[in-house]
Formats: sequence, structure tokens, C-alpha cells
Amino acid sequence: MDGHSKYTPKSGFARWLERRLPLISFMYDSFVAYPTPKNLNYMWTFGAILSFMLVAQIVTGVVLAMHYTPETTLAFDSVEKIMRDVNWGWALRYAHANGASMFFLAVYLHIFRGMYYGSYKEPREVLWILGVVIFMVMMATGFLGYVLPWGQMSFWAATVITNLFSAIPIVGTSITTWLLGGYSVDNPTLNRFFALHYLLPFIIVAIVALHVWALHVTGQNNPTGVEVKDVKKDTVPFTPYATLKDGFAIGAFLVLYAWMTFFVPNYLGHPDNYIEANPLVTPPHIVPEWYFLPFYAILRAIPNKLLGVIALFLSILIAAALPWLDKSPIKSGSYRPLFRRFYWVFVAVCIGLGYLGAQPAEGVYLWLARLFSFYYFLHYVIILPFLAKYEKPEPLPESIDSAVAAKEVSHA
Repeated sequence: MDGHSKYTPKSGFARWLERRLPLISFMYDSFVAYPTPKNLNYMWTFGAILSFMLVAQIVTGVVLAMHYTPETTLAFDSVEKIMRDVNWGWALRYAHANGASMFFLAVYLHIFRGMYYGSYKEPREVLWILGVVIFMVMMATGFLGYVLPWGQMSFWAATVITNLFSAIPIVGTSITTWLLGGYSVDNPTLNRFFALHYLLPFIIVAIVALHVWALHVTGQNNPTGVEVKDVKKDTVPFTPYATLKDGFAIGAFLVLYAWMTFFVPNYLGHPDNYIEANPLVTPPHIVPEWYFLPFYAILRAIPNKLLGVIALFLSILIAAALPWLDKSPIKSGSYRPLFRRFYWVFVAVCIGLGYLGAQPAEGVYLWLARLFSFYYFLHYVIILPFLAKYEKPEPLPESIDSAVAAKEVSHA
């Protein structure tokens, strides 16, 4: 935060602490007096929702770890013991498993909001890149956690994904052996996957802290994409305005989360994962969790193993290059008519890849996956630079305050 703090200690203890560790003033300036654009809509509440879900995942995960046994002959039974014998163990396990899905649902909406409103553009490039890093660590954490129940799908998903590294020339086999702790998925693999799954969420917390720091340095973007010009006219204090909106959104999100946890807890899971892992029996159709399916479809769409692995990682990393691929001076898609059309096509392609990733890699599904994968990269590399150069945007409002006033007049 720039400038002097607006916080004034009122008690003797607060004044004593402020001189030695200005923690209260930091929290006040960050979450009470922080100036927030007055025109933010509910799509800006997913940052708070994600913070809540991160805490929920860590709390439920730590408690589950107290009862889980990371050993191949005991892991599956320890999960069943959690479900049947531990007090409220079934609720913790379902809350953690469905919490991962809710976490990824919120992060995808958060990412697509950032893409639509140009939250990756100057001066927020570092903020966006940190978000991509968080997403990648989330994916690694989710994959490691999927292995821990030691069911059929867990075991074979681990086998498929770790063997992808063997496609790397020269060092691929050595990397795969190092990851597995041997020549196949076995006890060393489960042990290190459990250790990493426990560690990575705390790394996510550290990167999130950097993400929030970067946000407070550059300020929040808004639906118009117009930067704050007058703090008094264009912004409102974070509390109570943003906190009330965030609180309401978290409550609404919790309704969906609770419904998934208590009424349809296995809806997004795979029934084969309730069969203990058997290296001698391969499931007819190996699929990861739903939040990996678009990238899994891209991987399978390319017949060459090495090129498929490269495309898989590029499909994630290319998002970090968005600030330089889309150089349009207009941030918000609300004032870019052509961009809006191609944006919704891109969203439809991502959803389509998710559907195709859950289907067998054959016939029309395979050809559609190749077509959608081609468009996925085309959107980043060709369409966005072309639109940035040749698109004619609509007139921008002079300020956030004038945009709000115009909207109020139109609604009157």
C-alpha cells in the first residue's frame, strides 16, 4: 500500500504493537480502508470464494491426514476406515473431495472473468502470471490427491500421467524412475505423493500472498477496464461494500458446496475408485477428474507422445503469455464487439474439450478433440493478436464514476 496508513490505534496495547509490528494497520489498510472500484460486479467475488475454499481444503486435509496411512497395502482400507469409523470422517472426506471440485470451478470462473475483462493487461502482468503459477500448483496438488485413495482409477491415472515424462528425450526414463521411486507405481510413489500433496497447499498459500500483494500494488481492475482517476469518486472502501458482497457470494457458493457434499457426494467421482488398486487389471477407460479433462483431451488428440506432452504443458503455460499476445489498449471485452464473439467461442471450445476428454479416444471424438485443440491454440496465437491490431472498439467511458452514473440513468 502506498502512503501512510489511515489506521489510528485507540488502545494502549494497539499503540504499543503498532510501533513494533504494524500488523493491525496492515490488515486495516488491506481489508477495511482499501479503495475498491465502485462498479465491481459479482464476478469479482471469486477471489474471496477461492480464499475460503483454500482454507477449507487445508483444514479438512490436515484432519484427514491424521487418519490416512500412505502405504499400498493399507491406504485403501484407511480411507474406508475414515468413512466408516472416524467420527464425521465421511463428512470430512466428502467435503475435501468435493471441495477440490468446487475449488477448480471457482478458479475457472475467476480465470475466464480475468480473460473477458482484460485483467492480465498492463500494469497487472505479474498479478496474472502469479495466478497462472497458482493454477499450475493447484493442478499438481489435485493430481497428487487423486492418487491417495488408492483405488483403480487412482492407480492407473498415476501410471498414465507419470509415464508421460518418459517421452522426454534422453532424460525421460530417469525422471520417471525418480518420480515413481522405482520402475512402477508402488509404495515409494504413494509415500512421496502423500508428502507432496500435504506440502503444496502451503506453497499455494505463499503464492496467494504474493498474488494479493501484487493486487494491492496495482489496484483492482473493473468491468470498464478504465483505471481509477479520482479515488473519492471512483472507489468505495473495501469494508463494508466489498466484504458484504463477498460474504453473500460465499454463502451462495456454500449452498452449492453443501449440496454436493451431503446429497450427491459421489456425482463427480468415478465408481472404479471404490475398487482397490490392482496392477493386474486395467480399467477399460482411464479418465482423470473433470477439472483435468480439457488438457487430457489435448494430450490424447496428438498421436505423437512427445508432442502431446508438449501441447499439454503449453496449453497451460500459454495463458501466462496473454499480456503480450493481446496488446489491445482496451482492457474490457465489454467495449470490444469482435473480441466478445471469439471469447464465447473459446469458452465453448474449452467446455467441448472437457466433454471430449471424458470420451474414448477414438472415432469422431478423437477428430473433434483435434479440431478443438487446434482452435484452442489458434485463439491465443492468431486470433487475439489479430483482434488487438485491427478491431475497432466501442467508445470508453471517461471514468468509472461516469460509467456508474450512465448505468443508473439507463436503469431509471
